[in-house]
Amino acid sequence: MANSGATAPAQAGTATDTQSNPVKELTIRGIIIGGVITLIFTAANVYLGLKVGLTFATSIPAAVISMAVLRAWKDHTVQENNIVQTIASAAGTLSAIIFVLPGLVIIGWWNGFPYWTTVAVCAVGGILGVMYSIPLRRALVTNSDLPYPEGVAAAEVLKVGDSHQASEENTRGLKIIAAGGISAAVMNLLVAMKVIAGEVSTVFRVGPGATMLGSSLSLALIGIGHLIGITVGIAMIVGLLLSYGFFLPFYTSGKLNEAGANIQDVVGGTFSTDVRFIGAGVMAIAAVWTLIKVMGPIFKGMKESMEASRKRQAGIAVAREEQDIPVNILGGTILALLIPVGALIYMFLRETHLEGHTGKLVTISVVYVLVIGLFVAAVCGYMAGLIGSSNSPISGVGILIVIIGALLILAVHGKSTSEGETNALIAYTLFTAAVVFGVATISNDNLQDLKTGQLVGATPWKQQVALVIGVGFGSLVIPPVLDLMAKAFGFGTDPGQLAAPQASLISALAKGVFGGSLAWDKLCIGIGVGVVIIIIDEVLKLTTRAALPPLAVGMGMYLPSSLTIIIPIGAFIGFFYDKWANKTKNPEMTKRFGVLLATGLIVGESLFGVLNAGIIAAAGTDTALAIKAEGFGVVSDIAGILLFVLVIWGTYRWVKKVSVKPLATDAGASANVQVGQNS
Repeated sequence: MANSGATAPAQAGTATDTQSNPVKELTIRGIIIGGVITLIFTAANVYLGLKVGLTFATSIPAAVISMAVLRAWKDHTVQENNIVQTIASAAGTLSAIIFVLPGLVIIGWWNGFPYWTTVAVCAVGGILGVMYSIPLRRALVTNSDLPYPEGVAAAEVLKVGDSHQASEENTRGLKIIAAGGISAAVMNLLVAMKVIAGEVSTVFRVGPGATMLGSSLSLALIGIGHLIGITVGIAMIVGLLLSYGFFLPFYTSGKLNEAGANIQDVVGGTFSTDVRFIGAGVMAIAAVWTLIKVMGPIFKGMKESMEASRKRQAGIAVAREEQDIPVNILGGTILALLIPVGALIYMFLRETHLEGHTGKLVTISVVYVLVIGLFVAAVCGYMAGLIGSSNSPISGVGILIVIIGALLILAVHGKSTSEGETNALIAYTLFTAAVVFGVATISNDNLQDLKTGQLVGATPWKQQVALVIGVGFGSLVIPPVLDLMAKAFGFGTDPGQLAAPQASLISALAKGVFGGSLAWDKLCIGIGVGVVIIIIDEVLKLTTRAALPPLAVGMGMYLPSSLTIIIPIGAFIGFFYDKWANKTKNPEMTKRFGVLLATGLIVGESLFGVLNAGIIAAAGTDTALAIKAEGFGVVSDIAGILLFVLVIWGTYRWVKKVSVKPLATDAGASANVQVGQNS
């Protein structure tokens, strides 16, 4: 780790280590490698998100690829590898803007995606996301105990794979990551071949109603669960019990007796139209409460950042690991970006039914982006810290962004007087929300990257510059891929079309607000449930050592049961593994090996996700690797469950054996334990 007393570096491409020797960090070659990886990952994420409504986290696969490429140079560093994964992950995460922007095509407002307009929306929203994340770093990363599972995993990959830090412990750690990665990749290959099931689920009656339970057979989610810890895992189970144990049976009661009712359709439809909105309500009030609670640390962090900036300007040495982009540049950039926000809205409103209200609507949009953007950045950063970027319910945040934006516009503009004006208001709402959603997607990832940087001794301001570069790369790549997908496949439910599920839902919500058909009662019920959970959490914290994170409960209610079940299972596995580790001779190293196994499970599934996305895009079908398109039915389910359990049992058992095997020297063991503690 770098010396905390190091002076500010003189060059953008170097850092300073303990001996004040230059260490490569933000380099031209790193930017180029990150840009190339961006092209592949972003395109794959756009296609996969439009096809099935899922995207994959790109930071860990980027870290692995970066290490493999940079090994060709003897002077590569772990900090330089970190910059590469930062660029690639920022660009890959920005692709989640597809959860909103295609709505403009779905409602018929756009025929395709105008290149420079789409580039500007992605870039402005993304860079604002970076800027809003910077004041949150000290509050939510440096001075926080949030687990940041993917950030920790990426840091472990970078540290263990650093060829300049060879040791017996790191060699073992690399083998553990490889074993976990191969296990997860093979498992996912078999799922793609339809040999085994990737998910099992069932629908069943509960009294006069019905519910469903399902479990993803995802080893990566086991790894995520191991890293997030038992408290968040239990909170997600509470959310699961509320959604699937109470609300779903309640709202399906009586519907099953209707003529022609199919139990699976009734349960699935009820969850989407009723129960999920209750979960969104819980998330909404939990998000507000979370923001209130972190405002103190955020302001403290901003004050510390301003003090650090003043010291640097006065020539006083500031620890390299505490050097953010200066506050004056940060504030100036945010204010400057509001100009293109206003310009984009102005151009969007020209020659529409809303042209006569341009000044008022531009003002609303600029204030909305400025204020709601900060709120969204804090909430998404907190969610990423809880359960990781790839599992955060970012679409739930999108729902809240659109509803709040539509209500604000409705309050200021009033009800529309014609169908043309209504359609224009819906389109304007989606366009404005797309900018804020860009903030959400990036802040959902940036703090995860900054956590990785903290653990590998990166310079924050250089990583923040890399995040902006990543947003730039992603903004250039996303529009042509989106336009190609719209023209080649189209969006909808017809055969051959891309479903774009989140964009379709969010577009329907905007229509619901302006048409008066939104399920406000469900959202209000969720807010009431959220208030009760917040009170319980505060009482638990005051009277015990336990907690019930309200946002985690809300996520447990909102997310599909396939995620809500398996992540807590991973949390319990990690909990019992750590209890066993505490009884060993070297508990810190043993726990770290458990973290490395969890990391490997995430790495393997992520890398296969990239490969499979490319195969799907090339073949034009998501069954390109399937031996039998429809799978093998019950046999696949049983085989999937058995293999899933066997792999988890086998890998953890093997890691236990590796952990208790003595290292070659006591001195080496002692040194490496210290590394584990610092991580």
